[in-house]
Amino acid sequence: MYRGGMPRTKGDHEARRRDVSEAVWQVMAARGFAGLTLRAVAAELGATTGLLTHYFPTKRALVEYALDLLEQRTLSRPRRDSGKGLAALRDGLLDILPLTPEAADSNRIWVSSWDAALSDPDLSTGYAHKYAVSRDRLSEQVAAAQELGELPPGDPAEIAAGAQSFVLGLVVQALFAPAAFPPQRQVQLLDDYLATLTAPDRSGNRRSARS
Repeated sequence: MYRGGMPRTKGDHEARRRDVSEAVWQVMAARGFAGLTLRAVAAELGATTGLLTHYFPTKRALVEYALDLLEQRTLSRPRRDSGKGLAALRDGLLDILPLTPEAADSNRIWVSSWDAALSDPDLSTGYAHKYAVSRDRLSEQVAAAQELGELPPGDPAEIAAGAQSFVLGLVVQALFAPAAFPPQRQVQLLDDYLATLTAPDRSGNRRSARS
């Protein structure tokens, strides 16, 4: 919490930035991206809005900082590592789902930030790039699974796009109805989806992931 006075040393400045970051995060987690205002952050920090203008001279600066903070926290979360191929693909998709309170907070903030991103061409372009990078990573995992014979032939990029679309839709369902989509059900639904990529068709042959 803010105790008054401006920071006088580099250590004080870094400590204050950590406090500000935590306050921004707590506001987003509690109120969503739409509730992110200088007044709300100041109240969480126990400071004045005047102090915060030292860090965020405009609302756009606060938004950009919040998005950077969200990405940093998302990237710093522990990642699963069960192996290669299909196991790696499954891990990558599980890492997206709101299976823990921390992951739920991150996803809630991401989803609530979509409106701001869609209304700003620059932010929208940035978001499109983030999701494209995620698809590329999933595509590499799909291709590795195909090389190992765990997935049938098909365009890895198309399979990755389908997997990303499925898991993002599941994220939204879980956020709106957490009681109906607890972590165990999310995992089961994901496993059921992955099973459809390798399930045999009626002729007894494994179905193409694009069929």
